[in-house]
Amino acid sequence: MKKIKKLLALVLAAVLSASLLSACGGGSGNSVSDVKKGDPVTLQVYSQLANFNGEMTGWFAQILLEKFNVKFNIINDEDGVYETLMESGNLGDLVVWGGDGKQYLQALNQGLLFDWEEDDILADYGPYIMENMPAALEKNRGISERETGTPTLHGFGHNVAGSSTDHEDFTYTWDLRWDLYAQIGYPQIKDLNDFADVLEQMRDFNPTDDIGNPVYAVSLWPDWDGTMVMYVKSTATAYYGFDEFEMGLYDFDTGDFYPTLLPGGPYLEMLEFYNGLHRRGLLDPDSSSQNWDPMIAKVQNGGTLFSIFNFSGSENYNSDRHIDENKIMLPVAPENARQFVAGLNVYGGSRVWTIGAKSQYPELVMEIINWLCTPEGRLTVDYGPRGLTWDYDEEGNTYFTELGKRTDADRNTELEAPYSGQFGDGSFQVNNTTWINMSANPESNGDLYNKKFWKRNPPEARNDYERDWREKTGAISAFDYLYSRPKLVGVGTTFSSLARSVEVENAWQQVIYAIKNGSWNAIFANTALEFEDAVAEMIDEAHAKGYDVCVEFSISEAERLTELVRQVRASED
Repeated sequence: MKKIKKLLALVLAAVLSASLLSACGGGSGNSVSDVKKGDPVTLQVYSQLANFNGEMTGWFAQILLEKFNVKFNIINDEDGVYETLMESGNLGDLVVWGGDGKQYLQALNQGLLFDWEEDDILADYGPYIMENMPAALEKNRGISERETGTPTLHGFGHNVAGSSTDHEDFTYTWDLRWDLYAQIGYPQIKDLNDFADVLEQMRDFNPTDDIGNPVYAVSLWPDWDGTMVMYVKSTATAYYGFDEFEMGLYDFDTGDFYPTLLPGGPYLEMLEFYNGLHRRGLLDPDSSSQNWDPMIAKVQNGGTLFSIFNFSGSENYNSDRHIDENKIMLPVAPENARQFVAGLNVYGGSRVWTIGAKSQYPELVMEIINWLCTPEGRLTVDYGPRGLTWDYDEEGNTYFTELGKRTDADRNTELEAPYSGQFGDGSFQVNNTTWINMSANPESNGDLYNKKFWKRNPPEARNDYERDWREKTGAISAFDYLYSRPKLVGVGTTFSSLARSVEVENAWQQVIYAIKNGSWNAIFANTALEFEDAVAEMIDEAHAKGYDVCVEFSISEAERLTELVRQVRASED
């Protein structure tokens, strides 16, 4: 059966290849203006990401016809199609790659991709790309130079960020049981000492969970520990904004590197914080031995009062039952905290937009890709035709129309004139993105492309205490609250770690064992003196196992990262 299926795929690929050869004569010569005046042109679109095969229909196809006088015939990546197209020497007009690895490089080496700077096509027909995606274009040139020795430009990768200050949604959220916090009178939380005091007050006010078990401030789990104890390291990240990096923490703003066991450093400070919770009876005693499942069951039963992360806090506590009971977890960060949030990458990802070298219509294809990169094109891909399903108000805020609200809630919704068909059936079938949806939309009043964060698309408050939280914080969502607070945005770069030498690697494994084991011993020390002894023992053991060579390697890597961060920021000046 598999042989028959593969044979059919090869036959199909051969037919598609013949179609390409007849449609694409190679080279330019068809001006965009002439194409738009004549009969519609069918562009052959080979997309390794498509789940659709054939001529695209529906509302997006209508937009392409209206704007560019084109139709898209999509060729997906069935078995044998890539090989057959490569043998034919013609990949089509628009070519979308699932990655910039082996197959992309084969096409590059065989000259099957159009040079975007030939005859100034990028400058003339891709001005938005040229002006707004310089780092993503430079990344593609770098791939060509490494592979062929010549820095030619053939495209850019998906999910490009508009700026190094664009960032992902927040993961370090300082989730707190707001209903209990409100009931004890909203005491000030300036720093970690205040935070521990408030947690103790909340525990005393509400000592048992939904099923009668003891309530703790927090419950940890060790099976996600890496180079350090994950929760301890993450609290330093959430409080100071320093991201985990090699054997320590890194400040993207300054380039400073803080080794894990630095005396007075952020990791040891947070280790002392959790030991303090333990000595107050606020840390779940199972924290060093349990895995995710029993920990999250406690969260779901109301057995914890806070979480550094949303996924081990609000996302699991805020069930329909708790919401109906007027209970809720929401972000409440200490005033002095500056949480970290992962930055988006101005270089983009690996799914590459390219043009086939033998396309008759490279200018037209470039113009289409350019439109997909404009804010209108990016929003149209996700949300439908502007003016019909979404638009901007007078202040530049992005909003859904009444029809847009329906299409967003149900992709089977029928569109209205001048378009027809169901929204989902008529969507963009190439299945690749230009800008990442968490990037800022420069045409809006500070909105992101992601509808979840539009000012005019806030979710309804789920209960009285969420309304209370909104009133007290002035925020409408966790993202809104955290976005307005001090934060450190990690910068997306082309950084990848160098291989460790045998000496460093052998030491590394022994040192991280000493750090993790020693950290848990310190967390559960019963007195301040026991804590100090446990920390001293951990430091001595780590040094004996080769800690110094691990830190030396980490500092060297941090210096490389700092230079790459500098390059990204310099490219935006």
